Amino acid sequence: MSDLPKISLQRFFEDMDDPRVVERCTYQLTEVVIIAICAVLCGAETWTEVEEFGASKREWLGKFLKLEQGIPSHDTFRRVFGILPAEAFEKRFREWVEQTFRVESGQVIAIDGKTIRGAGLRALHLVSAWAHRGGIVLGQRKVDEKSNEITAIPQLLDDLYLAGSIVTLDAMGSQTKIAQKIIDKKADDVLALKGNQGQLHEDVREWFAWAADCQFQDMPHTFAQTVNKNHGRIEIRRCWALSDPRAFEVIRHHDGWAGLQSIVMVKRERRSLDNTPAPVETVFFISSLPPDAEVLLAAIRAHWSIENNFHWTLDVVFHEDDARLRVINGAENFAILRHFSLNLLKSHPAKLSLKRKRFKAALDDSFLSQLLDYF
Repeated sequence: MSDLPKISLQRFFEDMDDPRVVERCTYQLTEVVIIAICAVLCGAETWTEVEEFGASKREWLGKFLKLEQGIPSHDTFRRVFGILPAEAFEKRFREWVEQTFRVESGQVIAIDGKTIRGAGLRALHLVSAWAHRGGIVLGQRKVDEKSNEITAIPQLLDDLYLAGSIVTLDAMGSQTKIAQKIIDKKADDVLALKGNQGQLHEDVREWFAWAADCQFQDMPHTFAQTVNKNHGRIEIRRCWALSDPRAFEVIRHHDGWAGLQSIVMVKRERRSLDNTPAPVETVFFISSLPPDAEVLLAAIRAHWSIENNFHWTLDVVFHEDDARLRVINGAENFAILRHFSLNLLKSHPAKLSLKRKRFKAALDDSFLSQLLDYF
């Protein structure tokens, strides 16, 4: 039994500190974790379903796990993940991502928060990093109950390799210290503006209003536009970017924004196919990138994918908001299990929806083995 083959994931957990009294443990921590990852990959959404998966797949699991004491009960899974430090588990997740998935230079890394409202007696709020081009989760940080995303984002940035990437943040994360940290990590940023930046948002808005009045004459700038037709509507996005030195003189509160090179305005319009007039939404950004409107608009659109693809997938495919996990630490660890599963599903080239991949993995052991890189 000692010569059993391994799946590639096992080596990331074999030396992880066990929070239990090891001498009194019936089940190895590595086995508990691997069974849970496989179960969530195949559709398990509760600890009871994790146990049921293990019982039904015991013969298959026995190909690479010893299972000397059989399959743990749902109470054991709940207890182990309730005391397993989420920060340590998430660190192993990041190490696995860094060694398994290549984040290309120029990749847009969107950072945003999500609240799991069904998690326990109080909501669990997580800030996650999402690699747009690869469609994978890079890491997460829990937002402390008495804090907010401004505290969690720098901690997450510290944990990630960002060199050569473009980090995008919504207005909550648009802070001078966060911008400095991104530059220090040898990455660029595109930061959304709202009223929480004091006078900066108003200054940028007024500058573009004046530029529009004079039709950008004698004002170096770039412009880009995209038009997309889907879901019974036409979406038009127009982007202007400039770095006129006079603008930065007028924007008196830009001091402290590391590497600031561009201010950006994007107008978004959604028209129905019958050309019914629709309101135009105008949003503003600052960036350390040069004023290339095409590049900046692509980065801004990529940021929206963390909501439209990542958060949507967690809620619709993994039913995250329906989770009823009463222990917050266990809820956070279950969120990491979902992230393992999402990355594994995304990495497989089969031309199937994520939902169908999960269903196929539950039915077909060979496909499940492929997802886990079984050898």
